[in-house]
This record gives sequence, C-alpha cells and structure tokens, in this order.
Amino acid sequence: MKRVYPIEEFCMSCGLCEVACATEHSESRNIVKAHKEEKIVPRNSVNRNQEEHVSFSLNCRHCEEPSCVEACITGAIDVGDDGIVLIDTERCVACWSCIMACPFGVIKRDPIRKVSTKCDLCVSTDREGPSCVSACPNRALVYEER
Repeated sequence: MKRVYPIEEFCMSCGLCEVACATEHSESRNIVKAHKEEKIVPRNSVNRNQEEHVSFSLNCRHCEEPSCVEACITGAIDVGDDGIVLIDTERCVACWSCIMACPFGVIKRDPIRKVSTKCDLCVSTDREGPSCVSACPNRALVYEER
C-alpha cells in the first residue's frame, strides 16, 4: 500500500503541507476562501515537526495492525479494503483513546467538531495522491509503496 513518507533532509519547514491539507479538506477547496471566509476552520491532518536543524512532516502511517482501531471504543476507526485507516466522525464520541494509542502521535483532536481527526490520504477527494505531497516545493514528502 502506498503511504506518505517524509525526507527530512529536504524539508525546510515551510508549512505548505499543512495549508494544502487544510484547503483540501475545506468546504470550498479554495485556498483563499478556506482560510479567510469559511466559518468552520478547515482541518489539517499534517504534523509538522521541527527541532533545531531537523524538520519533517509526519502523517498517519496507515498501519497494517493499527492500535488506534483496537483502542476505539465505538468502532469509529476502521481499515478499508484498500488498507486506508479512516475515522467515521459520526460514530466518534471523543474519548481520545485513539490519540493515546497511536505510537506516532498523528491523530489530532478537532476542537470545533469534538472528534478525532487524522490523515485520510485525501481519499474523499478526486486527487490522485495526497495534497500535502503535491504542495511540497522541495519534494520532502513522497507518496510511494515501500
């Protein structure tokens, strides 16, 4: 299965991956409208990390045996036939068990919707790959199978 992998030596911590992710998951999918006009702040599922001279963007690893699925008390998190781990926000009760169970720390709490959120590899859109990968100017994110 294809996943998003960071190449930290190429990352300059510009944050365009975060902007692209939030725009892609906004109502309008327009960068200006999404960040200036929409009432609900678009969610961003990218975790950009920076310590001293090292920076990288970390997304959900879509694990083969995800601990977040096991930790979810309502069954809101499931692995699809394609291997993508998705959260059904209608079933999420905001217990945050998945956040505590994720070994990579990539599941976030959506403060507005009061649900857990994470990278969905942009499957709900008509893109061929995740928006964060295509937005990265230094190609510090790659979408490939390893």
